[in-house]
Amino acid sequence: MDTDEFWRLIEQSGHAAGGKRARAAWLQEALKTRSAEDILDFESYLLSARRRVDTWLMWGAMRALFGFGSGDDFWYFQMWLVGLGREVFEQVAHDPDALVDVREVQRLVAMEHHGPPWKNDDWPTFEILDYVAGEAWEHVTGDDRDGFYDALRARGHEISALPCPSDEDWELDDEEESARRLPRINRYMRELYGCA
Repeated sequence: MDTDEFWRLIEQSGHAAGGKRARAAWLQEALKTRSAEDILDFESYLLSARRRVDTWLMWGAMRALFGFGSGDDFWYFQMWLVGLGREVFEQVAHDPDALVDVREVQRLVAMEHHGPPWKNDDWPTFEILDYVAGEAWEHVTGDDRDGFYDALRARGHEISALPCPSDEDWELDDEEESARRLPRINRYMRELYGCA
């Protein structure tokens, strides 16, 4: 599997299935028809994508837009960004402030402001994507999850369950610093709440 096929599967899951649980089930079934190496490739591309958005700036963007973002939330937000597809992912990975241009982000922010309340599938997190490849691995190989993680480590991946941002640390709740680092998001939110 190459990176194009990884993104094709991510995007096909969005067209073929409604809701995160159904998307994850679709992906798992697709991976179960492939080799163990393909499954490791899929997880490797997912881990590599997540590293690109595991930054303090992206974490700050999440908090500025949605008003929440614990370590777990941000971890699963990274997978939600992958779930949005390659074009959107590349846009925001390059510039987290560009989240303000993403239609799905605008929809969720508007719902927060005007209602209706978010349903479970609306939350900008995609935790279940974290388990897809491991479960497919167990099915295909008969090996347990430890074997899956060992195979990933052998490919040079560090296995973690929490964010580990790689850029400059800053106080995410500092409104002035957030406005300086993420001007478009902060302007959008001020205008939305009539504070412009």
